Amino acid sequence: MAFTGWPIEAIEFFERLEDDNTKVFWTEHKPVYDEFVRAPMQGLLDELAKKYGPSKIFRPHRDVRFSKDKTPYKTNIAAAFENGGYVSLSADSFSTGTGYYMMAKDQLARFRAAIDDDKTAEVLERAIAKVTAADVEVMSFDSLKTAPRGYPKNHPRIELLRMKGCVARREWKIGAWLDTAEPKDRVMATLDAAKPLVKWLDTNVGPTTIAR
Repeated sequence: MAFTGWPIEAIEFFERLEDDNTKVFWTEHKPVYDEFVRAPMQGLLDELAKKYGPSKIFRPHRDVRFSKDKTPYKTNIAAAFENGGYVSLSADSFSTGTGYYMMAKDQLARFRAAIDDDKTAEVLERAIAKVTAADVEVMSFDSLKTAPRGYPKNHPRIELLRMKGCVARREWKIGAWLDTAEPKDRVMATLDAAKPLVKWLDTNVGPTTIAR
């Protein structure tokens, strides 16, 4: 079945889940989740698989072991591609992006060294310029409040050095477009626009070598 978007029932499901995040509500409305939330996401991923590779939908249950918030269910559905990239839908927004979300210690060391080097930093700045010119944001979900150890606070690229991750992403408010095939086009446009940044990260940072 071709991907045709998410119907209004998907948004209504998450709105109601935000108000009643309980096992009782989830059990009673799981058929709605399966049909109107999860199935369209799987359809989208299936259509994108040829270009972006295999993917996985994250489980809807929250890990509450170390959280003060004990609500049991996530109020969004999200999926990630094995080769990089994610898609997320909630009652408020639809987003997609790719990059290095939270770098390990060794990745951060290589990331910062490359930013400190004028030649590799220049390539990064050109990549960021290309990505942002396509109206895609380059950001970090978490940053240091000051300069990392060993780097001056007045470093010319201090904002980049403070980043703990480096992601290219776009986010849109929910609208009638969601109930069409347009989410697929927006995902593809964003992931394709992010390629210069991902190439720089793969070349200069790469995967962690720290055993887990």
